[in-house]
Amino acid sequence: MRNERVLLEVIATTVDDAIAAERGGADRLELVTAMGEGGLTPSIGMIEAVVAAVSIPVNVIVRPHSRSFVYSVDDFAVMLRDVRGAKNAGANAVVIGMLTASRRVDRDGLQRVVDAADGMPITFHRAFDEAADLLEALEVLLEFDAVTNVLTSGGKPSVLDAAVEIRALMARAVGSHCTVLAGAGFTVERVRDFVCATRVEAVHFGSGVRVGGAGLAPVSEQKVREVRGLLD
Repeated sequence: MRNERVLLEVIATTVDDAIAAERGGADRLELVTAMGEGGLTPSIGMIEAVVAAVSIPVNVIVRPHSRSFVYSVDDFAVMLRDVRGAKNAGANAVVIGMLTASRRVDRDGLQRVVDAADGMPITFHRAFDEAADLLEALEVLLEFDAVTNVLTSGGKPSVLDAAVEIRALMARAVGSHCTVLAGAGFTVERVRDFVCATRVEAVHFGSGVRVGGAGLAPVSEQKVREVRGLLD
């Protein structure tokens, strides 16, 4: 489809998911539990088991609850412990996000995570899509060298409806340390046209590569392989 290889990230919730995604050609995993709640922090045992089972990078979500992305002092205490625990368990990166009550990126909170990660890369997750101004939020993230990806649907329920927004974010991030990771709502049938239209460099799949397209179903190795073929 294009000369540059598009990175394919797949959500895994189990060891079997992780193995199927890797066999299908995924470049990277996002490991979560409670996918029905948008993804919460997996156990240390799960992180260790998945890291041992695959050779591709395993990015681990750190999200203590699904109430909101505005976190208390106690929430942050838990999150920072989980960041350090994920790193010790072999995670490639953590996937995390935090906002203020006014829907801005929580700079202070993000700095605390960067410090706890101690050189481990950070993906800012779809808390980004709830920010009051996406370009303003991206400007803040670009201040942090540790933030190497921003997972976004362009502020829309489905990224497939956000080609204009994704292109705008990519234009601002071009040449920076931060990759726009497009995700939420992708299907096997529509990913190729979206990538051609936006020239996005990385895509993130959840339900779209699961059996029957169901969020709580297992990852389908065949669907991952099909997406990989469409992206290459």
